Amino acid sequence: MLQTTYPQINAFVEYLKFEKRYSKHTIVSYQTDLEQFFTFLISQYDSPALSSISPGFVRSWLAEMRGEKISPKSLNRKISSLKSFYKFLIKQGEVRQSPLTTIVAPKVTKRLPSFVTEKDMKTLQNYIEFDDTWKGLTDKLLLELFYATGMRLSELIGLKETHIDEAKSQVKVLGKGNKERIIPVSKKLVSQLVNYIDAKRKLNAEVNCVNLFINEKGKALYPKYVYNAVKTNLTLVTTLQKKSPHILRHTFATHLTNNGADLNAVKELLGHASLAATQIYTHNTIDKLKDVFKKSHPKA
Repeated sequence: MLQTTYPQINAFVEYLKFEKRYSKHTIVSYQTDLEQFFTFLISQYDSPALSSISPGFVRSWLAEMRGEKISPKSLNRKISSLKSFYKFLIKQGEVRQSPLTTIVAPKVTKRLPSFVTEKDMKTLQNYIEFDDTWKGLTDKLLLELFYATGMRLSELIGLKETHIDEAKSQVKVLGKGNKERIIPVSKKLVSQLVNYIDAKRKLNAEVNCVNLFINEKGKALYPKYVYNAVKTNLTLVTTLQKKSPHILRHTFATHLTNNGADLNAVKELLGHASLAATQIYTHNTIDKLKDVFKKSHPKA
C-alpha cells in the first residue's frame, strides 16, 4: 500500500542509487526513514497528498518518536532524510515547498571521538604477534592500512589491486558517492601491499578476485570479518569500549592533528565534503595540553 500511495519514495531511492551513487547502507537508511514517516501518515492522517503534508504532521511524527525514546542524533538523521526527499520532490515539480522549513532539529550533545593512543598503536604494530597464516597476514595488513590512511570500512573492502600505486607510494580510494581521493602511504607499507598481492597468486592459482584483500578461500572480505579482526586485535592493546574500524579512522585523524597537521589536509585525506565534519578532531588530549603547558608556561 505504501509504494502504491507514495510511489515517489521509489523514484527517490532510484535517484540516490543511480544519480547520487550513494552506498547501499546509506540508501537503506534513507528508505527506512521515509517509510516510517509515510506509514505514520497513512495510519494517523488517512494518506494525505504530498502537497497537503504540513509542518504539523512532521512535528506529530517527531513527537511520537520522542515518546519512543529515539535519540536526538537519530531524529536529526530522519529530519535530514525528509529534507533531502522534499528537495528532490521540488526539483521534480511534485510539490512547491517543503514542510520541513520550520522544523527545528533537536540539539545533539557533541562527544569527542574516541581514539587509540599513539603508545597503544605502537604496541599493536611492534609487539602483537599475528598467526603465520593467510588470516594473520591479512589481519595485520588491514590494521596497518586503516591506521595509515584513515579510510572507511567500506572503502577498504572495495579497494582493488589496481588502486595501489607502488611507484608513487599512494593508494586510490573510492569514497562516498564514488568520489576518488589519493592517499599517500609509506614506501614500507606500499611494499607490503605489493608483496600481499604477489602472495595471493601463490595462495591459489585460481584466485582472480580483483579486490585487494581476500580470505583464505580467495573471496573478497565482508564487513563482519573486518570488524571482528579489528576488534580482536584492538582488545589486546586498549580498554576503549568501542573497538571498530571507525575508531582507527578517528585515531588516524587525531594523531595527525595532534602532531600539527593542517585541518584542510586532514579533511582531504578523510574524504570529508566539508571542513565542519573534520573540526571534531581539533580537540586536544590531556597529554598534548600538558606538553604545551610544559613548553610554553614560564612557571611550568
